[in-house]
Amino acid sequence: MSLSPTAEGFRTAFRGPLFSFGEISWRWVFGGTAIAVLFFGFVEFLDTLPVTSGELLFLRTKQPFLVEQAIAHILRGSIGRGVMSLAVAALLLMVLWLIAASFGRLATVRALVDYFRKNERNEVRSDSWPLLNLNFLRVVVLIGVGVALGGGAMLADAVSPANGVAPGVGFVIFLPFAALILLAGWVLNWFLSLSAVFAVRNGEDALGAISAAADFCGDRTGAVLAVSVWTALAHLAAFVMGSGAVSMLIGLAGALSWRAIALGVIFITLVYFAFVDWLYMARLAGYVFIAETPESLLRPPTPVAPSSPPVETTIDRNELILSDVPGLVPET
Repeated sequence: MSLSPTAEGFRTAFRGPLFSFGEISWRWVFGGTAIAVLFFGFVEFLDTLPVTSGELLFLRTKQPFLVEQAIAHILRGSIGRGVMSLAVAALLLMVLWLIAASFGRLATVRALVDYFRKNERNEVRSDSWPLLNLNFLRVVVLIGVGVALGGGAMLADAVSPANGVAPGVGFVIFLPFAALILLAGWVLNWFLSLSAVFAVRNGEDALGAISAAADFCGDRTGAVLAVSVWTALAHLAAFVMGSGAVSMLIGLAGALSWRAIALGVIFITLVYFAFVDWLYMARLAGYVFIAETPESLLRPPTPVAPSSPPVETTIDRNELILSDVPGLVPET
């Protein structure tokens, strides 16, 4: 009888809600902090903008052209300061994410490994430094994806017709570049995220964890693909259901107040993110289960052909019908 790592991952997430709670805690704390920093930073930036009476008059007219001119005049000379503030905020949030993601992943993976090693006495001992290095590489991948997308957009603009006869040519050229860049970035981010499991489980450094993850994917390809595909399908189903629920709420704009619609959208979004974090923990539990289980137990059982009685190929000398002694066979 073979074991299913996908079913075991979901079963672990169901039986151990504290695993998902720990994952949700550090993710939502960082997300709430990032939203608060960006919101209050934006409000403070608006407070620093000088608004004259003429610009205020243009804004009150609600004419698109006049409002655009007023906003452009208000932001004149302040864009550079706003971009610099945004860059500093992004840098601080990146450092905060590195710390939160490293310690959060250390806690969750260590708890999962101890859970699957419940009959053993060897505890996982590892530090957060390799995780910091791996998460820094993930940030580098994200920055590289952004730079590559910008370069692809510039390349598509350079080769598109300059006379404006076919304005969609640049987008058509940019689309395959963007798809390849996003796919490569997603694969690298997934692989570095998987490497964090071995940085905690085996106590490896960053390079050793990457090498162990590569060997793991090569040796257990089928099981890893099964866990990834099934959790991805569940994620897609949750996204479709959440999008449909939000669309239904927006469609009721004439019957409900905007406050009720906004609260409903926020509630659905929070439920969706909580479920996605739970799915991530189920997938992580599946990976840890594969790593902790012998490969022979994950293989499907080999069908055994039913045994048939052996065929006799020799002559029985005691058979009476074959005897040459007269009188042994009764006459009829």
